[in-house]
Formats: sequence, structure tokens, C-alpha cells
Amino acid sequence: MRDPFFDNAKFVLIVMVVIGHNWYPLIGDSRALKAAYMVVYSFHMPAFILLSGYFSRNFEGRPDQIRKLVKSTLVPYLVFEFVYLIVMAKADGGPLRFTVTLPSYMLWFLVALFFWRLTTPVWRAFSRPVLVAVLISLAAGLTYVSDDFAFTRILQFLPWFVAGLQLRREHFQWLRRKAVRGWAAAVAVLAVPVAYMLVPGADVHWLDMRQSADGLGVGAVEYVLVRLGLFVVSAILVATVLSLVPARRLWLTSLGALTMYPFLLHGMLVKLGEVLGVHDAAAAAGPLAIVGLTACAVCVAVLLTTPPVRWLTRWAVEPRMPRPPRLLVRPSSGG
Repeated sequence: MRDPFFDNAKFVLIVMVVIGHNWYPLIGDSRALKAAYMVVYSFHMPAFILLSGYFSRNFEGRPDQIRKLVKSTLVPYLVFEFVYLIVMAKADGGPLRFTVTLPSYMLWFLVALFFWRLTTPVWRAFSRPVLVAVLISLAAGLTYVSDDFAFTRILQFLPWFVAGLQLRREHFQWLRRKAVRGWAAAVAVLAVPVAYMLVPGADVHWLDMRQSADGLGVGAVEYVLVRLGLFVVSAILVATVLSLVPARRLWLTSLGALTMYPFLLHGMLVKLGEVLGVHDAAAAAGPLAIVGLTACAVCVAVLLTTPPVRWLTRWAVEPRMPRPPRLLVRPSSGG
């Protein structure tokens, strides 16, 4: 039986993804919005990756598991990579150049999930796997790593996946304690005001894990210290959000099993909005328009889980793959 808590958490996080992509074109126009964006980007992908690791604990690399992994990650990646290249070329007015090695928009996560899950058995060989993953993540930011297949993000976000592999149900139950939820509520209230104070000197590119120390214009020592600080901040915010997610069955619970639809589809609507000038209009109209845009983003996340949308797009989001042929072995005759 599915646990309502995890489905609620997954849907809350995918809503944050949709909201964040709609906020990004506006963060240069509003200090408050940039602060909110920084808070969201400090926890939403780490939390998503953490849960992905948690649900990968039983992955052993069996043929049936590999087949399911290819079906759920690589096949949708190839389909939507082609779609998003067309959409983004039209939206940005650039040339159409098809390549499977440079993931478009949010599609890097599918490639990353494929890689992370394949490495699951490897992490069982380490006594301190999270520490090893953190060292790999920091090293990736201090050296040159190719952008092919979003390898920079794969390595820099790796600790969250490995941390998820170490979690057990009792860890999430601990977050449900009354005292923990009280502290979480206090952190939630203070997060945006604190971020607001930090906005003038903040570079949001620290949060998307695409840049090395050179790309961020900092030295090795500063890079390591900031990244370690961000690990701590993100861990606190991830725990805060998961602590405050309702554990009972709600109207959104059933949508938590369908998050791949809004994840893969919402980017096309975001790009369409940019082409139509929706975000520019919201920035010009002021705070109420931005609130309205945020509400529309939530509605889009819900809309993209509805039966008509799933019926139209299931072939790409949840593709069917032919079953592998069975090897017929004739029983040997006795005698």
C-alpha cells in the first residue's frame, strides 16, 4: 500500500518545481521574489533527489530492474529531448540542433536518475557512503567536468541521492514529532526574511549545481566553505519541508503518483508563456500579478495530472516497451 506521506511530499515538491521555473524569468525584477526563489531552490531538488534515493534502496541491478529503469528514464528522455529542442528553439529564436548529450531544460534529472540508480549497489561497499559522495561532489566543483549528459549536476547533487539510500522509515517518522514540527514551522517562517537579507550579494547559480568554482568566480577554499554551508542549509530546509508535509490522505495524495506528467510537460507551457510575454507582463503589473502567476503555476501542476492529459501523453511519459523474448529450453529426455 502506498504511503500518503510520500505521495503528498512528491506532489508538493513537483508544484515547487513548476513554480520555480515560472519565477526564474522574474527574479531580476523583485528582491522578495528572488529571496523566495532562493529558498525554494535550496530544498526542492535536494528533497526530490533524497526521496529518489530512498525509493532506490532495493535496486540490485537485476535485468527486470534495468529494463524498468530504461523505460522510466532513458526512453522519455529521448522523446522529450527532441520535443524540448524544438520548443526552446522556437522560444529563444535560436537554431535547432539536435543532440542527446546535452539535456534540455529539466531533462537532466532523467539522465541523473538513471546514473544514480545504476550506482546504488556500489554505495553498499562503503562504510561512510555519504561522506564519500560529498567529497566527490566537492571535487567535481573544483575540477573541470564535461557538461555532456549533465555530468556536473550528476556529481554535485550526488550526496542527496546517497543520503536517501541510507534513510529508513523511522527517520521520516522522527520528522513527525511535535517538537520537530514546531522547530520546522519556525524555520519556515524565518527562511524567506533571512534570504531577503542575503539577496544583494547572492548568486542563484550556486543552487543549480551547474557551475564549478571557476564558473562562479571564487577560489577553492571559498567554494568548499560555501558548498558545505549550502549542504547544511539545504538539509535543514529539506527536513523542514518534509516535517510539515501532511501524512494523512488528502485530495492531492493521488496526484503524487503522477508527478512525472507535470515534471515533463510543464516546461513547454513555461516557454509558451515566455514567448507570449506572460512573465514580462506579470513583472510590469506588480506583486499581485506575480501572486496570480504563482497560483496559475499550481493549477498547471494539477491540470497536467488529469486523465485527458495523461491519455494524450502516456505514450511518451510512460512508454511501453516490448517484452524480451523468452528462451525456450527443451526438457532433456531421460534414459
